[in-house]
Amino acid sequence: MTLDQAPVTTPGTVRQRSAGAPGDSVRAAWSDYLAAARQLDGVRRGAATAAGEQARAVQAAREELAAVRTRLAPQESRLRELGVPPISLVPTPPELAEATRSMSGGPAAVLTALRDARRWAVGADDTLAARGLSQVAHWPSRARNLLVYGPLGLLVPVLLAVVYALAGTGAVTGLALLVGLPAPAVAFGLGWFAVGRCFPPGPGGRVDRTPRFGALVCLVPAVVVNAGIVLAMLSS
Repeated sequence: MTLDQAPVTTPGTVRQRSAGAPGDSVRAAWSDYLAAARQLDGVRRGAATAAGEQARAVQAAREELAAVRTRLAPQESRLRELGVPPISLVPTPPELAEATRSMSGGPAAVLTALRDARRWAVGADDTLAARGLSQVAHWPSRARNLLVYGPLGLLVPVLLAVVYALAGTGAVTGLALLVGLPAPAVAFGLGWFAVGRCFPPGPGGRVDRTPRFGALVCLVPAVVVNAGIVLAMLSS
């Protein structure tokens, strides 16, 4: 075979031969295997992390449930001593359905609901221990608030009556009447603030200050006493 008859090997021929070599298929299979192994390892790690977080949430929910039960037991006994009917201490079917819906998201949702319940229980403890007014806190709102608005509304009228009894219909009594004119508004403002302090609301609730009733309680004594003194001064 002469030099002219020798086979000529071009770069294209080399690439075609290397592309069809058995080693390339092995390397491709190895790459696919590595990619699948990495993906499987990522899935495994994610599942392990999710399982660990779920286990921690379950444990925390159990601890929170025990704490809530410990706090609710004495509250139930205290409320029964205060005359609250036992039927009022049992959740109604709509309340149970709402609680079930709020905890349908798994252990994390249950833990959140239990923490909210614990905050409500703490608020109930504060209400029961509100400066010795635990029994009064369960009265009807008007009767309860009357204990606050009443003394404040009577304070200035009683002082005016005392001034009139001591000074008669002179200038001192007239000056006292002028000074006492804003007394009902001041008494109502102090009562509105004191009701919120003495009878705090439950969690998520509002204080029932009965503003119209409180305004009447503060205004009527002042009007009656002032009118009586003014008529007495005019008649003299």
